[in-house]
Amino acid sequence: MSRFILAVLAVLLAASAAWAEPTEIVVHVRGQGSKFIGTSMAGARVILENADTGAILAQGVTKGSTGDTDRIMTDKRDASAVIVTPETARFAATLDLDEPTRIRVRTAGPLAQPQTGNEATTTRWVVPGKHVRNGNAWLIELPGLTVDVLEPRAASRAPAGPVSISANVVMNCGCPVTPGGLWDADVFEVAARIAKDGAYWKTVPLAYGGEPSLFTGEFRPGEPGVYSITVYAYDPRDGNTGIDRTTVTVK
Repeated sequence: MSRFILAVLAVLLAASAAWAEPTEIVVHVRGQGSKFIGTSMAGARVILENADTGAILAQGVTKGSTGDTDRIMTDKRDASAVIVTPETARFAATLDLDEPTRIRVRTAGPLAQPQTGNEATTTRWVVPGKHVRNGNAWLIELPGLTVDVLEPRAASRAPAGPVSISANVVMNCGCPVTPGGLWDADVFEVAARIAKDGAYWKTVPLAYGGEPSLFTGEFRPGEPGVYSITVYAYDPRDGNTGIDRTTVTVK
């Protein structure tokens, strides 16, 4: 490549950089029906990309607190109410934009419990120098409930007889579920769908286990075999759902 062409390219690149304007984008990820996904749940992954070219512009993880409960969970606010505070979990990036750009945000989480996580994607136009950082900034709702099977342990073995099932169920923000609480255990349906040797066998309801977010139950295997257990938590008010899986071999 000639020196002349290199010089022209250098001029063009310099001109493009000169026209680019730093543009800050702040992303908050809220769990459906709950608070924000932050450090206590290892955050949610955030990827900013050019929606038209697919080029990744920035990526990272939300960090910070779950937010102000009263601001977030009150029913007495209008649609424009600001529910974030300076401490609320966020991911912030400054992009050098030289033209209006359609930006896509892809989020996934919570990262502390990837087996139960979900994804959400949305796009919006961003103009150079017109920051997306005030008010609620770019707020994305991530569906799901976080379910973590405690027993039986994965790939465990059990003698013939009752097999205990227990699971921890929290909101995606990590907030606890308790009877009569803000996130009411009496409302959620928690159960275990059980398959034997790959074929559906039965569903066993799990009841509140006396500790925040703990649900327990048991089943009596009909005969030896490999039992696959899918524990789900379901909110009938809005369909919000989370699952986790395990297996147990009964001798």
